[in-house]
Parts: sequence; C-alpha cells; structure tokens
Amino acid sequence: MKPTNFQPTDDFWNPAESRYDDVPIVRSGRSGLHLPRIALGTWHNFGDDTPFQTQRDIIRYAFDRGVIHFDIANNYGPPPGSTEENVGRIVNKDLKAHRHELVISTKAGMAMWPGPTGFGGSRGYLLNSLDESLQRLGMDYVDIFYHHRPDPEVPLEESMLALHDAVRSGKARYAGISSYSATAAADAQAIMRELGTPLVIHQPSYSMLNRWVEEGEPSLLHTAADEGMGVIAFSPLAQGMLTNKYLNGVPKGSRLDRGKVASTYFTDETLDHVRALNNIAGERDQTLAQMAIAWILRDQGANTVTTALVGASSVKQLADSLGALDNMEFTADELARIDEHAVESGINTWWNATQSRM
Repeated sequence: MKPTNFQPTDDFWNPAESRYDDVPIVRSGRSGLHLPRIALGTWHNFGDDTPFQTQRDIIRYAFDRGVIHFDIANNYGPPPGSTEENVGRIVNKDLKAHRHELVISTKAGMAMWPGPTGFGGSRGYLLNSLDESLQRLGMDYVDIFYHHRPDPEVPLEESMLALHDAVRSGKARYAGISSYSATAAADAQAIMRELGTPLVIHQPSYSMLNRWVEEGEPSLLHTAADEGMGVIAFSPLAQGMLTNKYLNGVPKGSRLDRGKVASTYFTDETLDHVRALNNIAGERDQTLAQMAIAWILRDQGANTVTTALVGASSVKQLADSLGALDNMEFTADELARIDEHAVESGINTWWNATQSRM
C-alpha cells in the first residue's frame, strides 16, 4: 500500500500530476462513461456531523489517487441535503478547474421532505429533487442521476421518463438505477432504450455477507451485463463489518457505537465468519477490508463488477481501501475457502425495505 504522504493544508493545493497512475479507469457497461475501479461514497462522513476539513482532506486525497467518482444522494447527511452542500463546496473550491475530469452522481427516491411528494418514483419528485440537488451542489449538472429505489406505487414508465428528461434537459449526463431486481432492471432498460436514453449503470448492495446480486437465473449481475449496464457495488464492506473494527468488540466512535449500524447484524455466527475471513486476508498479506474490496472486483467474466463504492472517515482509511488494488488475484483454493464464510447474513435492508417490484 502506498503511504498517504498527504499533508492537510490551507487553501493552496495543486492536484497530483500522477493522479491517473494508481486506480484503473474502466468503461461502465457498453457506454462511454468511464469510472475508477474504486469510487468514493459519501453516505456517511460527509454530513454536518463530520469536520469540514476532514471531508476536504479525503476528497483531495481521493482525487490525487485517481478516485474521480464521488457518489452522493439527496438525503445524505445529517441533516439530509448537507452532504450535497459540503461536497459541492469542496469541489467548487478545490476542483472547479477539474470538474470535467470528475464523475459526480446523486440520487432521488428515499424520503427527502414531508408529505406524499417527498419520496418515491414520481416524475414530480424525481425532477424537483434533481433541481434542488443541483442548487445544493452549486453545479449545472451531475454526471449520473439515479432512481435510488424501485417504487411499486408508481408506473415504471413514469420513473424512467423522468430520468430520460433529466438527461435530455442537460441536468444529468447519464441515468442509472439502484436496488432494482434483475427483472425490474431489464424492464427499466427496455423502456429507456425505447426512449433513446439507455441506463448506463446499476448500483446494488453487494458484499461477502450480502450476495443477492449473484442469485437467480438470470442473476442481477448477468442481467446488467446483458443489458449493457455497468455495476457499481455499494456497501462492499457491509457497513464496516468486513473490517477489523469489530473483531474484538465495539470501538468508541464506530458506526455501531454511534447507532448508524443495526446491532442485530453482529451475531456470534456472523462474527465467526468475519474472523475466518480476516484470517484468509492475513494469509494474503491484506487487511480484511482490502480483501473484501478485491473480492467484489474479482474477475467474474462478463459479470465482473465495474466499481466498488467505498466510504472513508479519514485519509488513512481511504488509503487502506485503495490498497486492495495491489492484490486483485485469487486462487481457486482461496475462493473456495472464502465461499465457506462469505454467506448471507441478513443485512440487505435496502432490498427488504424497498423491493417489491419483481
């Protein structure tokens, strides 16, 4: 793993000229959208409960290492909306001259404001939310606009037409979906292809403890590949479970300690699997987090995941995650041993809470 060699500074900062030397850049599906194999997620750590300079240091370091994709959603915070404001401030202050190099995404679908117009998949909500997101970001457009979750109460055609119009209006460069089943993803792509704005990416949860995207015939991974969509996997570390944080208890200040992760996930059985995976990672001379990310990005032929979306509470943590790229190969024996412990652990709340369109 490269040393961070990153010194938080004042307002003067020049991005590293070597920024494209570390993280491979690949195309998303059959589109012209290019993404880094590891992207920065802002679900946690970029709201108003995190020091602004810490956020700034992470984004600066990410860009210096070639992590050119920052993923956001309208409701990220706390409070909701603050993550877009904070990331927008940083980008506009430090990276405005490099905006054309960045891939900035946001989403709408989860609850954002009170009342029936503040969530879901209606045309009104999606387009109103995008307008408000752009105001908070201080930008004229985002590179990807996602429907954050399926909405069984709204015709799929309406949600997809909103994404199509977001792109046609110039407020988004590309459209994507998140947490859709394989069937719903194929249906959505058929609509978007007919409209002339194919979906370029799907963002599902995926980790060693949450492997739903591999299941079914066809699986979501297979469907995405067949439909020309890239896949960017969120929560590849199972919200911190696939790190060494919780191997010996709950550290103060961790997500579990702050109530940001359900304690019910941390069963004795699951922790036994995590400890076994940690032992395998040690044999590979990796941290557990590095192995978990490398495993997400492992070669699965046509079904290979495009990008792993990782969060970071510090520059050091992001540097550790990027170290996954130093050892991406797995032997057949390693994969077989991992499969013994990479088992469903009941943590896919995104599917359980939002998915009913099959």
